[in-house]
Amino acid sequence: MQKAYLILENGTIFEGKSFGASGEAVGEIVFTTSMTGYVETLTDPSYYGQIVVQTFPLIGNYGIMKSDFQSDRPQVKAYIVREWCQEPSNFRCEGDLDTFLKENNIVGLCGIDTRQLTKIVRESGVMNGKIVSEGAGFSFDDLKNYTIVDAVKNTTCDKEYVIPANGETKRKIVLFDFGTKRSIAKQLVNRGCEVTVVPAYTKAERVAELAPDGIMLSNGPGDPAENKEIIEELKKLIKMDIPTFAICLGHQLYALAHGAKTQKLKYGHRGANQPVTDTETGRVYITSQNHGYAVVNDSIGDYAKVSFVNTNDGTCEGVKYIGEKAFSVQFHPEACGGPKDPGFLFDRFVDLIDQNK
Repeated sequence: MQKAYLILENGTIFEGKSFGASGEAVGEIVFTTSMTGYVETLTDPSYYGQIVVQTFPLIGNYGIMKSDFQSDRPQVKAYIVREWCQEPSNFRCEGDLDTFLKENNIVGLCGIDTRQLTKIVRESGVMNGKIVSEGAGFSFDDLKNYTIVDAVKNTTCDKEYVIPANGETKRKIVLFDFGTKRSIAKQLVNRGCEVTVVPAYTKAERVAELAPDGIMLSNGPGDPAENKEIIEELKKLIKMDIPTFAICLGHQLYALAHGAKTQKLKYGHRGANQPVTDTETGRVYITSQNHGYAVVNDSIGDYAKVSFVNTNDGTCEGVKYIGEKAFSVQFHPEACGGPKDPGFLFDRFVDLIDQNK
């Protein structure tokens, strides 16, 4: 295996070995604490433009399976692990991690101290990094100047498509694709919903033509405040008073459309073991999360209230809108891969729709 190096924005250099595709990659360094679900992580559009570090030391042991994909292809800029398994073993296995990365031109780096790297990101905050092969020259200019732009534009679908309900169609949902995970639609169709997936920049007038029973705003990558055109359309949708459920980026965009503000977190919340507290009951749920921005608690006016907070740092994890048929969460309740604790939120959404009929 060829030697390769990770160079951080602060000048720290890690020596490791190359796997997956060869070459170099520049991106925003983030870590995820999930012990399983690496297939979902690799194909989650929310990781667009980022170099993902797995804190769990051994990755790839159950192989690659297409049925777990959250989008058509890997979305990460590069992938870093302590150790990767060369001989996966699982009855569902359809391939190995190294081959999968090669086929999709994703640069991989293994054999570095991921614990030390995680500590640096944890203490210093999210920073840019660059993976280079042994003997390759590099410049700090592209490393320091790298920013993620047009993230939603590069991950949303090109045109509308319909996913039929499992069994009888009881409700019709419009799902805005801001970089959606497939598991969101799967949760809806399993509850008797026909889902029309629409591109991120779909106009409110088109949604009115579709006459949905409910609107779903998906997860996605990047800075939410960058999406000014989408926010303006959401303002129009709010006036239509259609039952709405928003997740992750959708949650942030919906809050921005109401006049709230968002902020970039020091190192974000990523992984399948993130605790959130229900502000009404005090109950703590273990959730799957993947976000680098959050809605600012104090920016939410009297039109809404914070429904969930991050148990560790108190940041906003959910909003309930007063006088509207709408609620949102920052975490991922679709449970793929992750804990199944918050799956009841999809039941709450369909109940809200049924009450509105």
